[in-house]
Amino acid sequence: MDEELRTLTERLRRESGGAALYERLTATGDHDELAGVLIASGQPLWARELAAFRLGLAGDRRAFEALVLLLNHRDPPRCASAAHALARLGDPRTARAAAALATNELRVAYALHPVRLLVELRAPESVPALITTLRRRLRPHDPYRRVALACVEGLGTLGDGRARPVLNDALAHPALAEAAVHALARIPRQR
Repeated sequence: MDEELRTLTERLRRESGGAALYERLTATGDHDELAGVLIASGQPLWARELAAFRLGLAGDRRAFEALVLLLNHRDPPRCASAAHALARLGDPRTARAAAALATNELRVAYALHPVRLLVELRAPESVPALITTLRRRLRPHDPYRRVALACVEGLGTLGDGRARPVLNDALAHPALAEAAVHALARIPRQR
């Protein structure tokens, strides 16, 4: 079993309180039944999350909207599960949605998982979104150091030369300096 799926099912089993619906959603192979949970009124959040996650892993694009909403949730485990499923969904809208969430200053407290997803996707939107997000995090006394660090590490992983200026700026921030040095070392030199 996929480690992320195991973690999700254990968490949602506790949330469901052992409801019969939980057992049915974990056992079914019927994608229409899972998709029905996403649009039916009155479904608990844990059921929607489980259905969206399973559909996402299966590549069923009906899960896209629910997974994007979960990616922007205030609960980090929900964000992590949504990011995992979105990375496997194969929907071309995913990178654009993750970039919009990562760069939304009103939701920056929840940007960590969208940033990590952008790195995993390696989409054309990834580097510009990470640069924008990191540049905003370089303000004095910014409280979102984890987001900034994820951007620095992600830009190093992506190895795109466009990130060099913002990574050089990150060197001046003690909490980011070491990661920025490593990230810069991963970017090929211009010839």
